[in-house]
Amino acid sequence: MKKILYILLLISQVFFAQNGFEAGNKAYQKGNYQEAITAYESILTSKKESAEVYFNLGNCYYKLNKVAPAIYNYEKALLLNPNDVEIQNNLKFAQKLQIDDIKTIEKVGFNKVIQDFTSSYHYNTWGWIVVGLSVLFLLFFVGYYFSQVTIFKRIFFIGMFAILFGLLLSVFSAIFEKQQFANDQPAIIFAEVAPVKAEPKSDAVDAFILHEGTKVFIQEPLDNWLKIELPDGTEGWIENTAVKRLK
Repeated sequence: MKKILYILLLISQVFFAQNGFEAGNKAYQKGNYQEAITAYESILTSKKESAEVYFNLGNCYYKLNKVAPAIYNYEKALLLNPNDVEIQNNLKFAQKLQIDDIKTIEKVGFNKVIQDFTSSYHYNTWGWIVVGLSVLFLLFFVGYYFSQVTIFKRIFFIGMFAILFGLLLSVFSAIFEKQQFANDQPAIIFAEVAPVKAEPKSDAVDAFILHEGTKVFIQEPLDNWLKIELPDGTEGWIENTAVKRLK
C-alpha cells in the first residue's frame, strides 16, 4: 500500500511540474514574465529542479532587467548542464548588464594543468568513462584468456595495460573533479550595492564595493560575515545577506 501511495505521489509531482512548466512557457510567450516566473518557481518549490527551469527563469529575469536573479538562474542551469552553449551565451549577455568588470586571472603551474585536463568533463561523465573502460578491460581480459593465437594474445595483453592506465586516470579525474566541485562555493551578489570590508566588522574600512550580479567565491563563514574571493584573486569580507549561494 505504501509503495502504491509513493508511486501516485511521484506521478502527481511529475504531472504538477509538467503543468507548471507549460504554464510558464505560455506566460513567457505572451510576455507575462512575472507570471512565468511564478509558474517556474512553483516547480522548484516542489523540488523538481532542472537546467531547463533555471534557464527559463534566467530568461524571464533578463527580460525584466533584473541582473542578479538572471545571472543566478543561468549559473544554476550551468551547474546542472555545464556544456550547454545556449545557457553559456545567455549568461554572457546577462553579465553585460553588470556594473563590476572583474578580470579573471588564470592560474599557472602543475595544478592548472591538472585542472584543465580534469575539467574537460563533468565528474559524472568521468564516472561513466570509468564504467565503459571497466567493461572494455573485461572484454580484453576475456579475449586474452581464451585466445589461442600468439599475436592476438599480445594485442589483448598490451590493450589491457593501456585500458588500465586510462581507467586509473579516469578514476583520479572523477575524484579530483568531485572534490573541486565540493570545495568550490560560488555565490551571486544580490544587494544593489555591497561594501566589502577589510575585516569582518561593520565599522571596518571598505576594501572595495561590489554590485548586484557579480560572482564571488566563498572562502569561509564567520558569524554574519563571509570571506569572499573574486576571480582576480582579491579577497574581503561581506555580510551574508548580500549574497545568494549557488550551491
